[in-house]
Amino acid sequence: MNPAQVDAYLRRIGAEHPTLPTTAALRELQLRHLRTVPFENLSIHVGEEIVLEEKRLVDKVVGAWRGGFCYELNGTFGALLDALGFDVALLAARVYGEEGRLGIPYGHLALRVRTVDGGDWLTDVGFGALSHFPLAFGERGEQVEPGGTFRIVEAEAGDLDVVRDGKLQYRLEVRPRALGDFRAGAWWHYTSPSSHFTQSLVCSRLTEDGGRITLSGRTLTTTATDGTREVRDLTSDAEVLAVYRERFGIELASVPVVRDPDGRSG
Repeated sequence: MNPAQVDAYLRRIGAEHPTLPTTAALRELQLRHLRTVPFENLSIHVGEEIVLEEKRLVDKVVGAWRGGFCYELNGTFGALLDALGFDVALLAARVYGEEGRLGIPYGHLALRVRTVDGGDWLTDVGFGALSHFPLAFGERGEQVEPGGTFRIVEAEAGDLDVVRDGKLQYRLEVRPRALGDFRAGAWWHYTSPSSHFTQSLVCSRLTEDGGRITLSGRTLTTTATDGTREVRDLTSDAEVLAVYRERFGIELASVPVVRDPDGRSG
């Protein structure tokens, strides 16, 4: 990522260029990213190719002011952090599903980030709803922050389980990976009828007050910090497009619809 791209990325998330790659700077960058770059799977349903290459990801997230899912968001954010002088490693994870079953290998991408003031952090801007701030990688007790109560727990074979409010989120490998290692996982999420990304539309981000706004198809949900929710069904295409534009910064020519794996509108 060149200096011009770094500057454009920082403008995208409304952040100043940090003087040093410190823990405080990392916390600020993660929070601003979560507030401005939505977690979304629209590319799957509008026929856009997802390419796990840094230039293509930067063009989408920074150039086109779009969001993405884990490989895109954490892949791009990791490139930004690396360009800013942080020590970044890409880590593979398997997401816990129903009844505690683990999903596919490389089903999620997260980041291990080291800072110049001695911090070692699990950083994740691509899980949808997780911690607002980086989690201390070596801490095994509870970590309480605005996103919930978290624990990082030792698992088998040297892996780590990430737990939020007592519920398993994903199992993390500690071996660093390359972005290209995640292509099979991204392809599965993009194409498989079993992937929840092919079954529904989602666009979601953290709000300034710590709540969340989510557009699922035509249903707009605003969640307050105390957990109360306001749900509204949007009745017209114009309303849907206006929400994408005004609440998520995404300009679309037409309303996305869920597509069958064979590419037909559903």
